Amino acid sequence: MAISRSASCSFRTWTCNTMTITLRDVTEENFETLMDMELPAHQRDLLHTNAYSIAQAKFHDCLVPRAIYQDERPVGFAMYNRADDGRPGYYGIYRFMVDFPLQSQGIGRRAMELLLEEIKAAPDVEVINICYHPHNARASAFYKSFGFVEIGIDCNQEMVAEIRLR
Repeated sequence: MAISRSASCSFRTWTCNTMTITLRDVTEENFETLMDMELPAHQRDLLHTNAYSIAQAKFHDCLVPRAIYQDERPVGFAMYNRADDGRPGYYGIYRFMVDFPLQSQGIGRRAMELLLEEIKAAPDVEVINICYHPHNARASAFYKSFGFVEIGIDCNQEMVAEIRLR
């Protein structure tokens, strides 16, 4: 059984020191800020824009877009699929980014913990996967630190990594 959008959590929180990181719904109030976020030049070819992703989610009900907040300010974007390739129990993280000026401050690590917690709360989840450029050592190390295991290159020449829960 898949989680319906109305049944999903609209607000997840993680606090450390003076920084509170939350995942929130993409709304009329925050979508423009999310669309304006940038990646450094060397990362721009690795990910679709947030604008593209927000548009995708509008037309595909299985996609769940999430705004990453630091306190009350949007600082990043994530999106996952509730049933990857139509396979029950398979969830895929399609987008994950922190706005360029705020990278390397621990925001992404905290946000990924919340995102994985949210996905793992689905009653049918068996596998969570993510794809990234196979030569992106930083992404590989980051995702491996959460328990993702690389399983191979897909048809788009991206590395596929997954967490098997069952």
